[in-house]
Amino acid sequence: MAEGMITRFGRMLRDKELSCTELTEKYLTQIEQANGDLNAYVKVTPEEALKTAKAVDEKIAKGEELSALEGIPMTLKDNISTKGIETTCCSKILEGYKPIYNATVWETLRNSNAVLLGKTNMDEFAMGSSSETSYFGGSANPHDITRVAGGSSGGVASAVGGNIAVYGLGSDTGGSIRQPASFCGIVGLKPTYGAVSRFGLIAYASSFDQIGPITTTVEDAAIVYDAISGYDKMDSTSRGRVGDPTVNSLKNDIKGMKIGIADEYLDGVNDDVRALIEKACAVYESLGAQIVRFKLPSLKYALPVYYILACAEASSNLGRYDGIRYGYRTSSYNDINEMVCKTRSEGFGAEVQRRILLGTYVLSAGYYDAYYKKAQNLRGSIVNAFKAAFESCDVILAPTVPMTAFKKGSAVSDPIQTYLTDICTVPVNIAGLPGVSIPCGFDKDNMPVGMQLIGNTFCESTILNAAWQYENAAGADVFRQSAYGVKL
Repeated sequence: MAEGMITRFGRMLRDKELSCTELTEKYLTQIEQANGDLNAYVKVTPEEALKTAKAVDEKIAKGEELSALEGIPMTLKDNISTKGIETTCCSKILEGYKPIYNATVWETLRNSNAVLLGKTNMDEFAMGSSSETSYFGGSANPHDITRVAGGSSGGVASAVGGNIAVYGLGSDTGGSIRQPASFCGIVGLKPTYGAVSRFGLIAYASSFDQIGPITTTVEDAAIVYDAISGYDKMDSTSRGRVGDPTVNSLKNDIKGMKIGIADEYLDGVNDDVRALIEKACAVYESLGAQIVRFKLPSLKYALPVYYILACAEASSNLGRYDGIRYGYRTSSYNDINEMVCKTRSEGFGAEVQRRILLGTYVLSAGYYDAYYKKAQNLRGSIVNAFKAAFESCDVILAPTVPMTAFKKGSAVSDPIQTYLTDICTVPVNIAGLPGVSIPCGFDKDNMPVGMQLIGNTFCESTILNAAWQYENAAGADVFRQSAYGVKL
């Protein structure tokens, strides 16, 4: 497998093979050419990008050392707060909103002279699995623009998979980094809950949300994760990265590693996806790993538990959008109650309204014990089931999604389909575990298939090393660049 793009471009900048300004201009030009097809970006920030690129070039001219991510063009999902730059969660209700502070992850990258190309498309308030609930329309899959890029971080995946960003940061509440990474044939890492600060991430479901990188290679994912992980006093749930930088452990031998496969993860999976998962097992066995088959019966509760709890938290978190303090406000009303009601009815899309209503219902008197409390108890049993599983294996291998990217419009006409794409990813969020999706081949329609490696809490180095070993053993068979974007 070729070196990561971050490493490659960093070396080219240091060796003065091209300037940061030249690199940035190439990406901005390609965004202008490709975004009409991909709809990956909802806001491009050329002034911000070129200003940073100029600063990096001045450092290079002075002979100063560059950090790993310095001068590398990247993007942010539109629910990550950027001071003075419009951040809308791709919702009408936040149209025109410009945060007065930066999210911690962006402040960290900004201080490292990361080149922000713009903000990328997403499902409205991260609620969806196709990016089609976005107020700005859905993102296209760079391998076939008649298909979705996935969601909710579909814009980031479309941009990275379409070579109009080197890497990006997304958020993963129930699979929103890993699922679009799988659909677009790239790498997506959902870190352990608390490893990366959520300060400045506009919340969907606070006990599930986690920021993480979307990249083209495992090495790049490790570099970005190492940069953004760390304790943050501004986030009460923050713990930071545990152990040494993950990039240092990528070439460790995995001979004797126990890789678990739960039978339940393969239920209802498309034949093409199942065949590629089994093929990946053979690759791991050739590397000296041991495949351990086991059962995880509590997985059958994961999807209902996730949607009850996540919608309940969404109902609470989205109560702040009332048209009074910021964002969209309805144009005509007689009193404040009508103003709030009309603002929320007009400002939120159908999927967001659906989830708010569901969340409010399960929290209401008479239904709290029957739904919310029961779901919380089942969440505990799922956490315990994973703890037991990791007593017999080091990592768990599973499909990322049961299918490949579907055609545009099908999820809008059949919302249940989008919920079912989450069936393999939500258990990780329920248990707060790390998971990485990596490409493992293509289906009969030449669309990318992803598999995920799940680790115990704060074992990012273990899953990234296992992912890197597979990526290098499988080589070109599992990765294919799209026709779009920058080619250097």
